Amino acid sequence: MSDERVFVSHAPGDRGLVEGVFRSVRNLPLHVHIAGEEVDDGRDRTGLRGRIDESDAAVAMLTEDGATNQWVNREVGYAVARDVPVVPVAPRTELIGGYLEDRPPVELHDEAIHRTVFEVFSALRRELTPLGGLDTPKWYLPFRCTTDGCSEPVTLKIDRDQSDLWRLHDHGRTIHADCEACATRYHFEPATLGLIRREETGSE
Repeated sequence: MSDERVFVSHAPGDRGLVEGVFRSVRNLPLHVHIAGEEVDDGRDRTGLRGRIDESDAAVAMLTEDGATNQWVNREVGYAVARDVPVVPVAPRTELIGGYLEDRPPVELHDEAIHRTVFEVFSALRRELTPLGGLDTPKWYLPFRCTTDGCSEPVTLKIDRDQSDLWRLHDHGRTIHADCEACATRYHFEPATLGLIRREETGSE
């Protein structure tokens, strides 16, 4: 995949929630622009329209505060007007209306945030992957080996579809990537893409 851009619209009080949801997604080769990181709370956000213009997709965090926030509503309206696909994230469907009432929502799971992370990733994968194979363009997570004396680049290839990733999660399995230089294996959680553990050569 090339470096697609994602804009995240949210109410000021939801910044911590947004950062938690997108923490592992940001490890992908995506440019994620979170509104609260671009403009200080309480400031005019009109200047963020340029970020929306540059984006390949947008995410609207429609919490109780987000659904009624003037800036979220303006940013969603602007994105729709500019034909930028918007993924609504909400704890209940009643909070989704207006421009987004016909869009399939991602449920915000307060007690199971890993499920929300997975569903946001799934929605972005649908929006940003052209028709054809889910691995075209390839989704991957690049990082550097952290074994002592080795800092070679390692790539976790995400070539399974979302249902397979969730099935692995349900069964307590991992997905992994190996460092070609030192053979260290890195295990990741399939649902959130979070790093679980590292196995160095010779470890059991």
